[in-house]
Amino acid sequence: MFTKGKIVLLMLMMLSLLVSACGSQTAAPATNATQTPAATDSTTPAAEEARTITHAMGETKITGTPQRIVVLTNQGTESLLALGIKPVGAVKSWIGEPWFDHIKDQMGGVEVVGDETQPNMELIASLKPDLILGTKVRQEKIYSQLLSIAPTVFTENLGDSMIENFELYAKAVNKEAEGAAVLKAFHKNIDEAKTKLGDKTKMQVSLARFQPGKVRVYYKNNFAGVILEKIGFARPEAQNKDEFTADIAKEQMAVLDGDVFFYFASDREGDDGATQTVKEWLSDPLAQNMDVTKKNRTYQVNEAIWNSSGGIIAANLMVKDIEKIFADINQ
Repeated sequence: MFTKGKIVLLMLMMLSLLVSACGSQTAAPATNATQTPAATDSTTPAAEEARTITHAMGETKITGTPQRIVVLTNQGTESLLALGIKPVGAVKSWIGEPWFDHIKDQMGGVEVVGDETQPNMELIASLKPDLILGTKVRQEKIYSQLLSIAPTVFTENLGDSMIENFELYAKAVNKEAEGAAVLKAFHKNIDEAKTKLGDKTKMQVSLARFQPGKVRVYYKNNFAGVILEKIGFARPEAQNKDEFTADIAKEQMAVLDGDVFFYFASDREGDDGATQTVKEWLSDPLAQNMDVTKKNRTYQVNEAIWNSSGGIIAANLMVKDIEKIFADINQ
């Protein structure tokens, strides 16, 4: 039998073991609490989402939203500006030193990287772009070189595909929502122009380009032709073709007749050869015999806006030009 002293000693030992067990159970959760937040820390940044862009040259993967963009088309430059993006580098405008008048105020600090037909590869690489935008019709041969510098996205062509190209550029720069808003505003401008013009859109609009010693009639599949069609203008029968352009001889001048004749003259860097061609043709008896000349409805328009730029900013400006000119025309 246990003596009274042994019983007391046994009870003290049992109590000591119980306290130790409780202490070890308390410490374990503390350790787990420290480890768990480290594994699920919500402040750890997730990897930027990668997107695959399908374009004229295949597919290109782009991660996140590009910040340093080089653009190799005048049309693409306007697309970026309309989306609120200033490129780090862009090709020179076809007219201007170095930018079109209607965008030059937005292009401060942008590096000129050659022109559409001859981009400067070394300069492009030195800008360390994270995206390059170009077009197959101009730069197909250097696509692989561009791709070695940065992810590169190409449109198929230019001119009449302005809307489709703008949507591709917006997707490439991860600004699809902003792009949709820009196009919505453009279509609103078109609708408002239709309302203002009313029955004047039934008038046949003729369109041509004068170059040094050369004249081209512009059909429907070009930048200006698309805008005219969106507004709903009729075209003279000789120009109502789903084609781009055609060179014409002076003896064919009658194809330029219509209710209203718009033309632009491609003078470059002080050379007024195109303007001289205008004077020669429009003073010719064949031109003087055209109905549009007799009605005094021949208008020279800004080539940068109506032809060379080919972008969304120019498209909106062209619509405004049309509204202003037709406001003074009586049917």
